[in-house]
Amino acid sequence: MTGRDVGIVHPGAMGAGVAAQAVMAGARVWWVPEGRSAATRERAAEAGLRPAGSLAELAGTCDVVLSVCPPAAALDVARQIAATGFRGIYVDANAISPRATAEIGALFRGGAVTVVDGGITGPPPRAAGQTRLYLSGDAAAVEEVSALFAGSLLTPVALDGPLGRASALKLAFAAYNKISYALAAQALALADGHGVLDDLLDLAAHLLPGTPLARPEQLAGAGPRAWRWEPEMREIARAWRDTGLPGTFAEAAAETFDRWHGHKDDPTVTVARLLADLTQERTVREPPAPHP
Repeated sequence: MTGRDVGIVHPGAMGAGVAAQAVMAGARVWWVPEGRSAATRERAAEAGLRPAGSLAELAGTCDVVLSVCPPAAALDVARQIAATGFRGIYVDANAISPRATAEIGALFRGGAVTVVDGGITGPPPRAAGQTRLYLSGDAAAVEEVSALFAGSLLTPVALDGPLGRASALKLAFAAYNKISYALAAQALALADGHGVLDDLLDLAAHLLPGTPLARPEQLAGAGPRAWRWEPEMREIARAWRDTGLPGTFAEAAAETFDRWHGHKDDPTVTVARLLADLTQERTVREPPAPHP
């Protein structure tokens, strides 16, 4: 679908990657540089994004707005867009619970905005077949959003049903995928503390090849992203509790990832450093306040 004006708020690594695919498919994609870091500005330039002078200007220019931001900021970003009087399709593609998605839908209820629920799985899109954008909600709006990425490296997948289904699928997958990193890190730290780390690695390579337990170098990639994974775990815990399940697994994973918060976007952090962080005493940071 060429010629569409699309807004992106706010282009971190994943948001810029998603926006770049819309540009590749022929859309004009806008963002707001004001107050953003030099790294974000560089990503936006590489992705071919166009600068808007303000959020109101972006909302007035675009008929589709994509929200790809840290989970704790999703509701606030939606409120900011709602305050502009935006008229069009608002895609919340954040790792938030179905209940949080419903709250965002309620912000725009009765207005000229159609909310689409999105869930991104996989890394920032750089190769075909690796990254999917699951979409649920109004069928016509889902079809329009899917068309934005036709022929790109991002694969849109439409789910039948209302808002919340895409978010539920995203969190269900992330629960298994990302908590496995926290569990592997805890197991490796335990073995390391008792001098049997090499033996555990040998055992895991024999019985669980390809997992973070057998290949701890995978944890080095998780460390720099833990600052984003921690609030995602809080959303998973919330979604589990809303379903009648205990949220303890996700809360424990959130605490593990919180211990790596200081390594935000640091590609040089080592597995040894990450394991050491799990056994060191530290001042506990307060988690973000839950959605009301």
